[in-house]
Amino acid sequence: MTLEKRAMNIAIIPARGGSKRIPRKNIKLFCGKPILAYSILAAQKTQLFDRIIVSTDDREIADIALEWGADVPFMRPGTLSDDYATTIDVIKHSLEWLNKNDRIYDHACCIYATAPFVRVSDLKKGHDLLKNEGISFSFPVTTFPSSIFRALQLTPDNRLKMFQPEHLNTRTQDLPEAYHDVGQFYWGKASAFLKNASIFSEISGPVIIPRYLAQDIDTPEDWEQAELMYQALYHKADQ
Repeated sequence: MTLEKRAMNIAIIPARGGSKRIPRKNIKLFCGKPILAYSILAAQKTQLFDRIIVSTDDREIADIALEWGADVPFMRPGTLSDDYATTIDVIKHSLEWLNKNDRIYDHACCIYATAPFVRVSDLKKGHDLLKNEGISFSFPVTTFPSSIFRALQLTPDNRLKMFQPEHLNTRTQDLPEAYHDVGQFYWGKASAFLKNASIFSEISGPVIIPRYLAQDIDTPEDWEQAELMYQALYHKADQ
């Protein structure tokens, strides 16, 4: 009788140093901790990962990542640290480096550095979907607060018109529910990341989360709102 080989899982947290709208965003204090720490701690608490690494081009970020228990096995090259590098580019680079210098991983989970609302339970759900549903990716999504099929646009002369006027008289409850990417994490087969497979397609499965946990943090106002929401939900306690 042969034992089934256990899949190897890697968590990859991209955290470049050159954020512009919120300077030093990836290590800025969020409710008392560097925001990067929340992603590291959530990954640790899942007990799913054989290794948790941070991909960064910044020495200070690397030092803080190490302080909170992540590995920084390499420094990300400058060509993958500008405004044009994509998440997939960064994950591919990490996996290629690991394949050559560490070991081959079966599954990878990209967890964003600014995701303080990421839940251990959602990371576990994403992992279960990936293992059991025959898919290549899984990631959290949530519903739009209003139907996208009733969306409006501004015309060049500053007037309003519907994107889809055929739904003018369609009842909202008769329109399909629409979801959007939350931007917290992406579980995927390492082979799918390396092949540039499309995440936003039918090879992916959803981890559906409530809208209040979907917090974009791109501006100082976003940051303040997210801190207030976090304090309201967790009273500054660890998740």
